[in-house]
Amino acid sequence: MNSKRQVKINTLTIGGDAPVRVESMLKVSLDKHEECLLQCERLTASGCEMARAALPDKKFADDLKHLVEHTRLTIMADIHFDPVLAILAMEVGCRAIRINPGNMPLNRLNDVIATAKSLGVVIRIGANGGSISQAQLDEAHGSRPEALFIAVREQAELLLRNDFTNMILSAKSSSVNECVKANELIAAAYPDFPMHIGLTEAGPGDGGIVKGTACISRLLSEGIGDTLRVSLTDEPEREVRVGYEILKALELRVRGVNLISCPTCGRRRADVRRLVAVVEPLLQNLPDGTSVAVMGCEVNGPKEARHAQFGIAGTPSGAVLFREGQRVGEYAFSELEAVLPKFLSFTESV
Repeated sequence: MNSKRQVKINTLTIGGDAPVRVESMLKVSLDKHEECLLQCERLTASGCEMARAALPDKKFADDLKHLVEHTRLTIMADIHFDPVLAILAMEVGCRAIRINPGNMPLNRLNDVIATAKSLGVVIRIGANGGSISQAQLDEAHGSRPEALFIAVREQAELLLRNDFTNMILSAKSSSVNECVKANELIAAAYPDFPMHIGLTEAGPGDGGIVKGTACISRLLSEGIGDTLRVSLTDEPEREVRVGYEILKALELRVRGVNLISCPTCGRRRADVRRLVAVVEPLLQNLPDGTSVAVMGCEVNGPKEARHAQFGIAGTPSGAVLFREGQRVGEYAFSELEAVLPKFLSFTESV
């Protein structure tokens, strides 16, 4: 979205003119082959374009190889600090790794870089709020965002001094403001390189979604970010769904239907929550980007509904239906459940 350079992991392009990519992380151990593959299938179906898989020990190298060979999903091996594991991941077929070069002996880092060069592997580097050193904080005069930036700068310069440019940069924190400021500093210093963005340890439920969205949306609105993860204490597929909702809200990418529904008030003529519950399961087969409006009354309802490709607006006696701005008909509440499946189709007439 913002970077000048583009990297390629298998067939997946990141940065440059590629769309902002949505990724997640496998939440099961690599030795559980069936569970890993099922999770990959669910992630792929939800639109996930890359998933990190933790490789904590060399005994899991064959399990990583099995995963890479049997899933359609692009896999990035999550290593952090062990050069032996980084090289093993690349040797078993993983074409992207996440490491922290600052935690590796320089002679072994050279081996990692040489292997990555020879195999065309993309390296994601970065720091998070929990890994800032006291030396980095001192250099930043106590500013945590600047310390995060310094940590990433140190890693990036290690790779650049070894003439390695096939990389993605990232800086994460559990603080929205800290994370945003650190990424702004990185984007300003390294505009050429793709950036992965997200808030780490966002937490569960609504709170995690709100915090992750606040961070990611601010960065994307500034043109920062080429790939994202919404890190939730939840199933990884939900991370992906929320990621696409963020991109859809910012009109950067469209996946699924744009469902517009009013919050309801004392004027409502229709039970909007009930109508939405009936409508939502019927949207799965509509093309990406289709707009469906469910409005509760005649005040704003008809106009909002007319602007959508499919519109439902409450009236004193039931609801009026619009398709592509044209009135289809008015139906009693008792008729709607039977009428809606045909109405929500580009091919069938009501």
